[in-house]
Amino acid sequence: MARPKQALLTRERIVAAAGALVDAEGLAALSVRRLATELGVRGPSLYNHFPTKADIVDAVVDAVIATIDLSVFQRHEWPEALRRWATEYHSALAQHPNIVPVLAQGPGRRPAGLAMAEAVFGALVDAGWPPARATHIGALMRYLVTGSALGSFALGFDIDPELYDRYPHLHNAPRLAAHQRAVDEGAFELGLDLLINGLKTEMGSRR
Repeated sequence: MARPKQALLTRERIVAAAGALVDAEGLAALSVRRLATELGVRGPSLYNHFPTKADIVDAVVDAVIATIDLSVFQRHEWPEALRRWATEYHSALAQHPNIVPVLAQGPGRRPAGLAMAEAVFGALVDAGWPPARATHIGALMRYLVTGSALGSFALGFDIDPELYDRYPHLHNAPRLAAHQRAVDEGAFELGLDLLINGLKTEMGSRR
């Protein structure tokens, strides 16, 4: 029998299947055995492409980061570039919230993650920020984006109104869930506005 023209298994196919599984069921659901079953292959065949499960997870995370447009740092001044990048980054994580715990640990050795860190840091230094301050800003941006994607503030309160009888300022908390998107997105946008405007003020005081 002639060999198939295309390999049964590729890195791209593994990453796509793993990403779909993580999106649907979370990181805990991902195992080499489960992934092999999803792909219709034997588990050991995955190790021809990825040495460990951790490498698969890294590849899934990096595939998401690779979708973020970093050219904004060449096309816009640093405040607008930061705003556009952070907004797109936030949107990407909103679509793939289950990878956020891995992202929160930093770029590690992931190529797309390191390229993103290079783009952000480089743009800030090129704009005149001292390297130490640029590092602080990059860290702060990551805290805002990943922190906003770790969970929903609006869904963090119980819907039982009697629970808040002892907390008079929280009597409307049960209503937050019905306005989740407005609350959570509004909080992110407010934080981003305050952060960038504050940085612009600081940069102005340095000149």
